Amino acid sequence: MAQDSRWRRIGHFGARALPGWVVLAEGVDQMVTGVESPITTERGLAARLRYLTASDAGYEAMDRAGITVRPRTLIAWLAEERTPSKANLNRLDDAYWDLRRRNVVTDLKRRLANRGRGTRIEIDPADQTQVATRHRRDVEMRSINVRGLVWDRTVDAWLSHDARELEAIWDEIIQGGLGTDWDAYTFVSSVGWAA
Repeated sequence: MAQDSRWRRIGHFGARALPGWVVLAEGVDQMVTGVESPITTERGLAARLRYLTASDAGYEAMDRAGITVRPRTLIAWLAEERTPSKANLNRLDDAYWDLRRRNVVTDLKRRLANRGRGTRIEIDPADQTQVATRHRRDVEMRSINVRGLVWDRTVDAWLSHDARELEAIWDEIIQGGLGTDWDAYTFVSSVGWAA
């Protein structure tokens, strides 16, 4: 991001927005679907436990989430004889979503690459409704098609929570697709696409 960007202090005059890379990562995150029942329900807990215990990758996800219980405790959870503590419920939910993300990476990349055609994204600029008229900047919603390995890099950075790489990718997207006014889209109110 350009250090002299006029948008660097986005909230100074009341504009509301998030860094574009954050919104981009949230958009990828929203593409991941899974069990909708909350983990606090019998159905939600049972579905997550079945998913996590069906593969070695599930046990690895539980390890990454910090679940350290004895095998007989896990068996009791699966048999619905015992309920995990609130802390372990949260860890199980984290492990479930971590595994879902890892399991859908290939599909996300394929969908976003769209056989080389890429995916068109719509970028809504910062919300300036609370900004005094004299301080508003004339920016509008923009639409660009993102192609190439950008999506593979985006999904990989999203999966590894690599904020630095996501920021670099976002800058590459807006600088390459929006021309000289790209800095106005460093902070945005939303990024949307259909993939």
